[in-house]
Amino acid sequence: MIYGLDVGGTKMELGCFDAQLNDLERCRVATPARDYPALLNTIAALVADARLRHGPGPLGIALPGLVDGQGLSLCANLPGATGRPLGADLARRLGQPLTLGNDCRCFALSEALGGAGAGYRRVFGAVLGTGAAGGLVVDGLLYQGRQDIACEYGHQPLPARLLLRYQLPLWTCGCGQQGCYEAYVSGPGLARLYGHFGGQAEDAAAVLALWRRAEPLAQATLDCYLDLLGACFAGLVLAYDPDLIVLGGGLSKVPELYQLLPARIDACLFGPFQSPPLVPARFGDASGARGIALLARQHD
Repeated sequence: MIYGLDVGGTKMELGCFDAQLNDLERCRVATPARDYPALLNTIAALVADARLRHGPGPLGIALPGLVDGQGLSLCANLPGATGRPLGADLARRLGQPLTLGNDCRCFALSEALGGAGAGYRRVFGAVLGTGAAGGLVVDGLLYQGRQDIACEYGHQPLPARLLLRYQLPLWTCGCGQQGCYEAYVSGPGLARLYGHFGGQAEDAAAVLALWRRAEPLAQATLDCYLDLLGACFAGLVLAYDPDLIVLGGGLSKVPELYQLLPARIDACLFGPFQSPPLVPARFGDASGARGIALLARQHD
Protein backbone atom coordinates (compact mmCIF):
# COMPACT_ATOMS: atom_id res chain seq x y z
CA MET A 1 0.00 0.00 0.00
CA ILE A 2 1.18 3.52 -0.83
CA TYR A 3 -0.46 6.69 0.49
CA GLY A 4 -0.37 10.04 -1.26
CA LEU A 5 -1.79 13.14 0.46
CA ASP A 6 -2.31 16.30 -1.61
CA VAL A 7 -2.74 19.24 0.78
CA GLY A 8 -4.34 22.37 -0.66
CA GLY A 9 -5.32 25.69 0.83
CA THR A 10 -9.02 24.74 1.04
CA LYS A 11 -9.07 20.94 0.88
CA MET A 12 -6.79 17.95 1.23
CA GLU A 13 -7.18 14.58 -0.47
CA LEU A 14 -5.63 11.28 0.54
CA GLY A 15 -5.23 8.67 -2.17
CA CYS A 16 -4.69 5.00 -1.27
CA PHE A 17 -2.81 3.11 -3.99
CA ASP A 18 -1.60 -0.44 -4.46
CA ALA A 19 1.95 -1.23 -5.58
CA GLN A 20 0.96 -0.73 -9.23
CA LEU A 21 -0.49 2.71 -8.44
CA ASN A 22 -4.06 1.55 -8.92
CA ASP A 23 -6.34 4.01 -7.12
CA LEU A 24 -8.16 2.07 -4.40
CA GLU A 25 -9.76 4.81 -2.33
CA ARG A 26 -9.88 8.59 -1.93
CA CYS A 27 -10.75 10.64 1.13
CA ARG A 28 -11.24 14.41 0.99
CA VAL A 29 -11.61 16.83 3.92
CA ALA A 30 -11.36 20.59 4.48
CA THR A 31 -7.92 22.05 5.24
CA PRO A 32 -7.52 24.10 8.44
CA ALA A 33 -5.00 26.29 6.64
CA ARG A 34 -4.43 28.85 9.40
CA ASP A 35 -4.47 26.61 12.49
CA TYR A 36 -1.25 24.60 12.70
CA PRO A 37 -2.26 22.22 15.53
CA ALA A 38 -5.57 21.54 13.74
CA LEU A 39 -3.69 20.92 10.49
CA LEU A 40 -1.46 18.32 12.20
CA ASN A 41 -4.47 16.69 13.86
CA THR A 42 -6.47 16.53 10.63
CA ILE A 43 -3.63 14.97 8.63
CA ALA A 44 -2.77 12.50 11.39
CA ALA A 45 -6.39 11.39 11.76
CA LEU A 46 -6.86 11.03 7.99
CA VAL A 47 -3.74 8.88 7.60
CA ALA A 48 -4.39 6.82 10.73
CA ASP A 49 -7.94 6.03 9.60
CA ALA A 50 -6.71 4.92 6.15
CA ARG A 51 -4.00 2.73 7.69
CA LEU A 52 -6.63 0.96 9.80
CA ARG A 53 -8.44 -0.05 6.60
CA HIS A 54 -5.47 -0.77 4.31
CA GLY A 55 -2.44 -1.42 6.51
CA PRO A 56 0.96 0.30 6.69
CA GLY A 57 2.83 1.70 3.72
CA PRO A 58 5.00 4.56 2.44
CA LEU A 59 3.46 8.02 2.78
CA GLY A 60 4.03 11.10 0.65
CA ILE A 61 2.61 14.57 1.27
CA ALA A 62 2.37 17.20 -1.48
CA LEU A 63 2.31 20.81 -0.30
CA PRO A 64 1.43 24.02 -2.15
CA GLY A 65 4.80 25.60 -1.48
CA LEU A 66 8.41 24.85 -0.65
CA VAL A 67 10.52 23.52 2.20
CA ASP A 68 13.74 25.38 3.01
CA GLY A 69 17.12 23.96 3.98
CA GLN A 70 16.13 23.84 7.66
CA GLY A 71 13.01 21.80 6.90
CA LEU A 72 10.65 24.75 7.44
CA SER A 73 7.58 25.10 5.23
CA LEU A 74 7.00 28.12 2.99
CA CYS A 75 3.36 27.84 1.97
CA ALA A 76 1.39 30.96 1.03
CA ASN A 77 -1.83 28.91 0.91
CA LEU A 78 -1.10 27.31 4.31
CA PRO A 79 -0.20 30.29 6.47
CA GLY A 80 -0.46 28.25 9.65
CA ALA A 81 2.34 25.95 8.44
CA THR A 82 4.72 28.63 7.17
CA GLY A 83 7.89 28.71 9.23
CA ARG A 84 7.01 25.39 10.88
CA PRO A 85 8.77 21.99 10.54
CA LEU A 86 5.65 20.34 9.13
CA GLY A 87 7.43 17.25 7.80
CA ALA A 88 9.29 16.51 11.04
CA ASP A 89 6.22 17.14 13.17
CA LEU A 90 4.06 14.83 11.07
CA ALA A 91 6.70 12.08 10.99
CA ARG A 92 6.74 12.19 14.79
CA ARG A 93 2.95 12.16 15.07
CA LEU A 94 2.53 9.31 12.60
CA GLY A 95 5.51 7.27 13.78
CA GLN A 96 6.92 6.77 10.29
CA PRO A 97 9.19 8.57 7.82
CA LEU A 98 7.46 10.41 5.01
CA THR A 99 8.26 12.08 1.71
CA LEU A 100 7.43 15.76 1.24
CA GLY A 101 6.99 17.22 -2.23
CA ASN A 102 5.75 20.29 -4.04
CA ASP A 103 2.24 19.80 -5.43
CA CYS A 104 3.12 21.10 -8.92
CA ARG A 105 6.22 18.90 -9.16
CA CYS A 106 4.07 15.94 -8.10
CA PHE A 107 1.55 16.82 -10.81
CA ALA A 108 4.35 16.70 -13.40
CA LEU A 109 5.59 13.33 -12.16
CA SER A 110 2.10 11.83 -12.25
CA GLU A 111 1.44 13.02 -15.79
CA ALA A 112 4.86 11.85 -17.01
CA LEU A 113 4.44 8.35 -15.60
CA GLY A 114 1.27 6.86 -17.04
CA GLY A 115 -0.46 10.18 -17.69
CA ALA A 116 -0.64 12.51 -20.68
CA GLY A 117 3.16 12.46 -20.95
CA ALA A 118 3.54 8.68 -21.13
CA GLY A 119 6.06 7.74 -23.83
CA TYR A 120 7.88 11.11 -23.79
CA ARG A 121 11.38 11.49 -22.34
CA ARG A 122 11.15 15.14 -21.22
CA VAL A 123 7.80 16.24 -19.82
CA PHE A 124 7.08 19.65 -18.34
CA GLY A 125 3.96 19.87 -16.19
CA ALA A 126 2.65 23.43 -15.89
CA VAL A 127 -0.10 24.23 -13.40
CA LEU A 128 -2.23 27.32 -14.06
CA GLY A 129 -4.71 27.92 -11.30
CA THR A 130 -4.60 30.04 -8.17
CA GLY A 131 -0.86 30.17 -8.82
CA ALA A 132 1.54 29.26 -11.61
CA ALA A 133 4.30 26.69 -11.12
CA GLY A 134 5.44 23.40 -12.58
CA GLY A 135 7.86 20.53 -12.70
CA LEU A 136 10.15 18.75 -15.14
CA VAL A 137 10.46 14.98 -15.47
CA VAL A 138 13.31 13.48 -17.49
CA ASP A 139 13.41 9.76 -18.23
CA GLY A 140 10.86 9.10 -15.51
CA LEU A 141 12.71 11.02 -12.78
CA LEU A 142 11.60 14.32 -11.31
CA TYR A 143 14.23 17.01 -11.69
CA GLN A 144 15.01 18.48 -8.28
CA GLY A 145 17.61 21.24 -8.11
CA ARG A 146 19.89 22.27 -5.28
CA GLN A 147 17.14 24.13 -3.41
CA ASP A 148 14.12 22.46 -5.03
CA ILE A 149 12.98 25.73 -6.61
CA ALA A 150 13.51 24.70 -10.25
CA CYS A 151 10.45 25.18 -12.49
CA GLU A 152 8.90 27.93 -10.34
CA TYR A 153 8.23 29.75 -13.59
CA GLY A 154 5.51 31.90 -12.05
CA HIS A 155 8.13 33.84 -10.10
CA GLN A 156 10.16 34.94 -13.09
CA PRO A 157 9.59 38.59 -14.10
CA LEU A 158 7.55 39.72 -17.10
CA PRO A 159 9.67 41.25 -19.87
CA ALA A 160 9.68 45.04 -20.01
CA ARG A 161 8.47 45.05 -23.62
CA LEU A 162 5.15 43.46 -22.57
CA LEU A 163 4.73 45.70 -19.55
CA LEU A 164 5.18 48.69 -21.87
CA ARG A 165 3.05 47.32 -24.72
CA TYR A 166 0.02 46.89 -22.48
CA GLN A 167 0.88 49.65 -19.99
CA LEU A 168 0.72 47.15 -17.16
CA PRO A 169 1.44 48.14 -13.56
CA LEU A 170 4.01 46.23 -11.52
CA TRP A 171 1.69 44.12 -9.41
CA THR A 172 3.03 42.56 -6.23
CA CYS A 173 3.11 38.76 -6.26
CA GLY A 174 2.30 36.54 -3.29
CA CYS A 175 6.02 35.84 -2.99
CA GLY A 176 6.66 39.52 -2.19
CA GLN A 177 8.36 40.41 -5.46
CA GLN A 178 6.88 42.70 -8.11
CA GLY A 179 6.11 41.88 -11.73
CA CYS A 180 6.14 38.07 -11.41
CA TYR A 181 4.32 36.14 -14.13
CA GLU A 182 2.07 34.51 -11.52
CA ALA A 183 0.41 37.84 -10.71
CA TYR A 184 -0.71 38.11 -14.35
CA VAL A 185 -1.14 34.61 -15.84
CA SER A 186 -2.78 32.77 -12.91
CA GLY A 187 -6.56 32.60 -12.62
CA PRO A 188 -6.73 35.62 -10.32
CA GLY A 189 -4.24 37.33 -12.64
CA LEU A 190 -6.59 36.99 -15.61
CA ALA A 191 -9.41 38.63 -13.64
CA ARG A 192 -7.03 41.37 -12.55
CA LEU A 193 -5.99 41.99 -16.16
CA TYR A 194 -9.64 42.47 -17.07
CA GLY A 195 -9.83 45.15 -14.40
CA HIS A 196 -6.74 46.82 -15.88
CA PHE A 197 -8.54 47.08 -19.23
CA GLY A 198 -11.53 48.74 -17.56
CA GLY A 199 -13.80 45.79 -16.83
CA GLN A 200 -15.05 44.21 -13.65
CA ALA A 201 -15.37 40.45 -13.19
CA GLU A 202 -15.52 38.16 -10.19
CA ASP A 203 -13.04 35.61 -11.50
CA ALA A 204 -11.33 34.15 -14.56
CA ALA A 205 -14.39 32.09 -15.51
CA ALA A 206 -16.46 35.29 -15.77
CA VAL A 207 -13.85 36.91 -18.03
CA LEU A 208 -13.76 33.84 -20.27
CA ALA A 209 -17.56 33.81 -20.54
CA LEU A 210 -17.50 37.45 -21.66
CA TRP A 211 -14.69 36.71 -24.12
CA ARG A 212 -16.70 33.91 -25.73
CA ARG A 213 -19.51 36.44 -26.21
CA ALA A 214 -17.01 38.74 -27.99
CA GLU A 215 -17.22 41.45 -25.33
CA PRO A 216 -14.55 44.03 -26.40
CA LEU A 217 -12.79 44.47 -23.03
CA ALA A 218 -12.62 40.71 -22.55
CA GLN A 219 -11.18 40.31 -26.07
CA ALA A 220 -8.49 42.89 -25.32
CA THR A 221 -7.77 41.14 -22.01
CA LEU A 222 -7.38 37.70 -23.59
CA ASP A 223 -5.15 39.08 -26.32
CA CYS A 224 -2.86 40.49 -23.64
CA TYR A 225 -3.12 37.33 -21.53
CA LEU A 226 -2.13 35.07 -24.43
CA ASP A 227 0.88 37.28 -25.18
CA LEU A 228 2.00 37.12 -21.55
CA LEU A 229 1.50 33.37 -21.24
CA GLY A 230 3.13 32.78 -24.64
CA ALA A 231 6.24 34.67 -23.54
CA CYS A 232 6.23 32.79 -20.23
CA PHE A 233 6.03 29.38 -21.90
CA ALA A 234 8.62 30.39 -24.52
CA GLY A 235 10.94 30.87 -21.55
CA LEU A 236 10.18 27.30 -20.45
CA VAL A 237 10.98 26.02 -23.95
CA LEU A 238 14.27 27.93 -24.04
CA ALA A 239 15.26 26.81 -20.54
CA TYR A 240 14.19 23.14 -20.63
CA ASP A 241 13.34 22.26 -24.27
CA PRO A 242 10.72 19.66 -23.24
CA ASP A 243 9.11 17.14 -25.61
CA LEU A 244 5.67 17.97 -24.21
CA ILE A 245 3.96 20.51 -21.95
CA VAL A 246 1.06 19.14 -19.90
CA LEU A 247 -1.33 21.71 -18.45
CA GLY A 248 -3.04 21.35 -15.08
CA GLY A 249 -5.07 23.62 -12.81
CA GLY A 250 -8.34 25.42 -13.46
CA LEU A 251 -7.19 27.24 -16.61
CA SER A 252 -6.11 23.94 -18.18
CA LYS A 253 -9.84 23.28 -18.70
CA VAL A 254 -10.10 26.15 -21.22
CA PRO A 255 -10.07 24.30 -24.59
CA GLU A 256 -9.20 27.41 -26.59
CA LEU A 257 -5.79 27.60 -24.89
CA TYR A 258 -4.60 24.51 -26.74
CA GLN A 259 -5.56 26.09 -30.07
CA LEU A 260 -4.37 29.66 -29.52
CA LEU A 261 -1.35 29.47 -27.24
CA PRO A 262 1.20 27.59 -29.44
CA ALA A 263 1.35 30.43 -31.99
CA ARG A 264 1.96 32.96 -29.18
CA ILE A 265 4.79 30.79 -27.85
CA ASP A 266 6.33 30.45 -31.31
CA ALA A 267 6.26 34.22 -31.76
CA CYS A 268 8.67 34.54 -28.83
CA LEU A 269 11.12 31.91 -30.10
CA PHE A 270 13.80 32.51 -32.72
CA GLY A 271 14.69 30.84 -36.01
CA PRO A 272 12.88 27.62 -36.91
CA PHE A 273 12.25 26.55 -33.32
CA GLN A 274 8.70 25.81 -32.20
CA SER A 275 6.59 25.07 -29.17
CA PRO A 276 6.28 21.40 -28.21
CA PRO A 277 2.78 19.87 -28.13
CA LEU A 278 0.54 21.35 -25.44
CA VAL A 279 -1.94 18.88 -23.91
CA PRO A 280 -4.35 18.66 -20.95
CA ALA A 281 -3.65 16.43 -17.96
CA ARG A 282 -4.93 12.87 -17.97
CA PHE A 283 -5.49 12.58 -14.22
CA GLY A 284 -6.73 16.11 -13.56
CA ASP A 285 -7.34 16.87 -9.88
CA ALA A 286 -6.12 13.39 -8.96
CA SER A 287 -2.58 13.97 -10.26
CA GLY A 288 -1.22 15.61 -7.09
CA ALA A 289 -2.01 12.67 -4.79
CA ARG A 290 -0.90 10.16 -7.42
CA GLY A 291 2.35 12.05 -8.01
CA ILE A 292 3.37 12.22 -4.37
CA ALA A 293 2.55 8.51 -4.03
CA LEU A 294 4.92 7.87 -6.96
CA LEU A 295 7.59 9.97 -5.28
CA ALA A 296 7.11 8.12 -1.98
CA ARG A 297 7.48 4.80 -3.83
CA GLN A 298 10.70 6.00 -5.45
CA HIS A 299 12.10 7.06 -2.05
CA ASP A 300 10.97 3.94 -0.17
